[in-house]
Amino acid sequence: MKKRVRAAALSLAAVLLAGGGPVAAATSEVSATGFLVTLRHEVRATPHQVWEALGQVDKWWNGSHSWSGSAANLSLSRQAGGCYCERWGANSVEHARVVHAAEDRLLRLQGSLGPLQALATTSVLSFALAPRDGGTTLVVTYRVAGNEAAGLQQLAGPVDGVIGEQVRRLVAYVETGKPD
Repeated sequence: MKKRVRAAALSLAAVLLAGGGPVAAATSEVSATGFLVTLRHEVRATPHQVWEALGQVDKWWNGSHSWSGSAANLSLSRQAGGCYCERWGANSVEHARVVHAAEDRLLRLQGSLGPLQALATTSVLSFALAPRDGGTTLVVTYRVAGNEAAGLQQLAGPVDGVIGEQVRRLVAYVETGKPD
């Protein structure tokens, strides 16, 4: 059973990573039961501009890392209980639920993205914003925890790459109006 779960997770991770860029995040606390991805960027925009862009996930998230294949189907409501959802045709996915929203300072979501969802992990994605020299220090963390059978150490690198890509696209979108 353990091998089948890991094989399925790795297969889904390969799909999730199709077209992914180089890894730029720092992954730590890696074990069979979890890991932490941490990214830090200095953004040439105000915290409010970054906050507004977070709500426009369909403009910066790479659609190849969605179930429908199109970022246009993504939405993110930046309020407690809000949904980071994907809807297309008669299909829908709740990727995560907003658990903390502090305008221009913090957006925290609870939800397991991509192959992690099928592994019954608990995951928390946080976007912390702090003003700095007319811009913003953006710190993004994604903490994933699950049972040992999930073999999360094998997914830490691929998830690191995907989260790193999305954050780079967010920063580019905020600074230039284009995600790449």
